[in-house]
Amino acid sequence: MQDGFKRKLSSISCIDAREGARTLKEELNYAIDLVEKGQVEQGLNLLLSIESNLHDEEKYYLAEKYFEWGNTERALSIVEDLHELYPDETDISLFLADLFIDSDKEDEAITVLNSISPTEQGYPQALLLLADLYQMQGLNEVSERKLQEAKKLLPNEPIIDFALGEFYFHKADYKKAYGYYEEVLKEASVLAGISIHQRLAESLSLTGSFEEALPFYEKAAEEQPDLQTLFGYGFTAMQGGFYGTAISQFQALKEMDPQYTSLYLHLAKAYEHEGMLKESLQTVKEGLSEDEFNKELYLYGGKIALKAQRPEEAEALLREAVALDPGHVEAIITLTNILLVEEKFEDVADVLNETAKYGEEDPQFDWNMAKAQYHLENYSDALNLYQTAYNSFKDNQAFLIEYAFLLMEEGDRKEAKKLFDKVLAEDPANVEIQEIVMQLEDEFSLE
Repeated sequence: MQDGFKRKLSSISCIDAREGARTLKEELNYAIDLVEKGQVEQGLNLLLSIESNLHDEEKYYLAEKYFEWGNTERALSIVEDLHELYPDETDISLFLADLFIDSDKEDEAITVLNSISPTEQGYPQALLLLADLYQMQGLNEVSERKLQEAKKLLPNEPIIDFALGEFYFHKADYKKAYGYYEEVLKEASVLAGISIHQRLAESLSLTGSFEEALPFYEKAAEEQPDLQTLFGYGFTAMQGGFYGTAISQFQALKEMDPQYTSLYLHLAKAYEHEGMLKESLQTVKEGLSEDEFNKELYLYGGKIALKAQRPEEAEALLREAVALDPGHVEAIITLTNILLVEEKFEDVADVLNETAKYGEEDPQFDWNMAKAQYHLENYSDALNLYQTAYNSFKDNQAFLIEYAFLLMEEGDRKEAKKLFDKVLAEDPANVEIQEIVMQLEDEFSLE
């Protein structure tokens, strides 16, 4: 409460040194002490019994205590009465607005705040509160005007620059936010419990300036090495190609909280970029021990196992991914590609037939099934599948060659030649296909 208001209340309330007034104040302090020492019921009952006899200044103090204890309802009752008595006292109006906000009575808070005169010392604070309230209601333009008005009144106030930075940051206007956070950093590196270095780092990272963001992340991690900061630091380092830095930050995050499961996929990828496939796969397994239903980790683990020439492990991981999500296109394609290499053609057919039950479709499914049916000697089915997939892969040479050979085996040599001709149009130096085309042309000339 402002000193001016205290003096005014003292004169109005006629506080004196009478024994009764002193005793009442002692009872107030005694009751508050009871509550704060854990004798809550006894203390609150005593406060209720003396509340109506308190001076206005003491009522205000009691309201602050109620608010501190989380008893907004009692605080609001007192401050509403005081506001009626002193409608022009800015500190009471601001306190009442805070209580309305805490009680989810935003409209009432706006009414009180709008009643504060621009000539009052607390007017900039009212503008900041109004800006928050209007932003909560989706009135961003009004909120921005209030903040800019406060900035004009107090151009060098860090809390206003911080509020503007937060406003633009949450509007995803990161370049504007960065400018205001820079101003705040001249006075403070932490404000309202938020690291300004972290906000600067995030603003840069979210605009793609990854390398420029890293020094700010480094300082933020030194000041407040919390989960969000370490993850952001590691992720930004990944985006900028600084994989060693990313690994160190994700490792620190894992040590701090191994259940922060988002880190494992990024850490595994960082290891892969550094050529550390063993560590990458181990990280995937650690992540799956914390989150056994993470299909993306199973998929990535399958790819890393395959890259590390561990096809059986890759197959097992990919089957888990498909079991979790039978319509996961990438996992299904990767799994069936492995099965085709391993010549497990019946398994390919089983996986794709199961996928079809879920209505998931992809041209690669048709091609992989066509390959499987061909090797299972179901040539008619294979031919139909190649025909179905043709429009999607008509510019893919491997597909055209496979399809053409099947057409030749099925006796449709003219259609086969058309496909071989397409291959040669793109790759005229392909000697093998040249010889086949010449052979077919010779055959046709004898007909």
